[in-house]
Amino acid sequence: MYDHDRRSHHTHLPKHVRYTIHSTVHTRSLNLYFNTLLLDARFALVEVFVFNPQRAASIEAIIVAMRARAVRELARRATMTRSSTIVVDRVVGASTVTVPTMTTTMTMRGVRELVSTMREASPAGTRAYAAVKGLIEPHGGELIDLMIVDEKEKAKAIASCDRALELSDRNACDVELLSVGGFSPLRGFMNEDEYEHCVETMRLKGSNLLFGLPIVLDTACEDTKVGDRVLLKYQGKDVGVLTVESKWKPNKPKEAKMCYGTSSIEHPGVAMISMERRKYYIGGKIEGLNLPQRPFPCPTPEQVRADLPAGKDVVAFQCRNPVHRAHYELFTRALDAENVGKEAVCLVHPTMGPTQDDDISGLVRYKTYVTLAEEVKNPQIRWAYLPYSMHMAGPREAIQHMIIRKNYGCTHFIIGRDMAGSKSSLDGEDFYGAYDAQDMAKANAAELGMQTVPSLNVVYTEEEGYVTADVAKEKGLNIKKLSGTKFRQMLRGGEDIPEWFAFKSVVKVLRENI
Repeated sequence: MYDHDRRSHHTHLPKHVRYTIHSTVHTRSLNLYFNTLLLDARFALVEVFVFNPQRAASIEAIIVAMRARAVRELARRATMTRSSTIVVDRVVGASTVTVPTMTTTMTMRGVRELVSTMREASPAGTRAYAAVKGLIEPHGGELIDLMIVDEKEKAKAIASCDRALELSDRNACDVELLSVGGFSPLRGFMNEDEYEHCVETMRLKGSNLLFGLPIVLDTACEDTKVGDRVLLKYQGKDVGVLTVESKWKPNKPKEAKMCYGTSSIEHPGVAMISMERRKYYIGGKIEGLNLPQRPFPCPTPEQVRADLPAGKDVVAFQCRNPVHRAHYELFTRALDAENVGKEAVCLVHPTMGPTQDDDISGLVRYKTYVTLAEEVKNPQIRWAYLPYSMHMAGPREAIQHMIIRKNYGCTHFIIGRDMAGSKSSLDGEDFYGAYDAQDMAKANAAELGMQTVPSLNVVYTEEEGYVTADVAKEKGLNIKKLSGTKFRQMLRGGEDIPEWFAFKSVVKVLRENI
């Protein structure tokens, strides 16, 4: 090991960075890494790793050969508050010739500044990253990142705005998912022609890629016009800038009928677009400023992908309720499905935005998930939280969920019975058939490059505990049942909840918070 000041040779990097040259680097001690390309004759490819001495993990070394112009930051800034060690591995051009590794210690603010100097878009970079890491490609081949990192650039973007718009909870979820790539390949809210095409065909105009539901921004402002720069605010804080490219008065009955299968406001999604969304829709590209502040973490697609095992299947489990015993049996058994590979992991990925009025709040549910994760400590389960607002759109929303989870790195998706379904607010009748969502997902899975895992109908029996319903019927076992309505009544009444139905730790959290 030897020391040498290299700053004069690398003026494109922050001046306060000091380099210490090492002859080797031990990748076993690396936990989270950033793969970043730098446009420079001397640095055609840079791989940035964040070293976490508290949680060592083995990561395969990544060497990607790419054209010098394919410049892309492949893993967005780390949301850490403490100092970390950055390891930069230099690879020249398209060759595999390596030179001594350089390490530097700096604050995470310095990391963000360093990453900011390297940001450019490159679909090829994302594909190369996915291929080497062994992860599924994002929808459309590129994981979109619209966040502005540099504080000066943020200030310029804010100063350029003509007007401001306070976002609803639902709109804030959409802005966040657009900004971090959850809605890849979208780069902003849909324009009128894109909206119409998606409503009518469930596809994106131009690329013809599948897309379940239109992503739109509503406003009641009469003065907003094409060309305006709109500062998007949520709870008083700046979260993004929209450049208005189109403004129109949507045909909401048509949108409802095509997307939700009904134009009746008895459907909660139809009621939302008819009564909650305002008169106009505006579309255009988004620039992300700051992620909405929430009382629970919502890891970005790149952050979730960084924690997934290379070359292994990732099975997504979507939910909007606390996880009870039957849910846990369902998603852990899914890992043993015939179409799921060995050593697969399950990503439990609850939607944390607005759902239905009678659902448990996102914060309370988050507390139950954290408690359960700590209790089970299952290494095959990953937990992350999605800032998504449910539409209860049944089959088309199942496609939307699959696309989002693909962007988060999932290869498989568990399709439950009557997924994202809803009932009439008047007579309680179902709007969709029990297997409509499953059928839609199966019909489109191959095009999405994913596989579906049917949700097993597991039941609890006195004799053998949890088994599938067909096994219980075949053996004549005694099935025990407890409806969700009865469970909530018992919970509020302080009655004992049977442990076969719910985890005691989850029940405790619910009783303390609702």
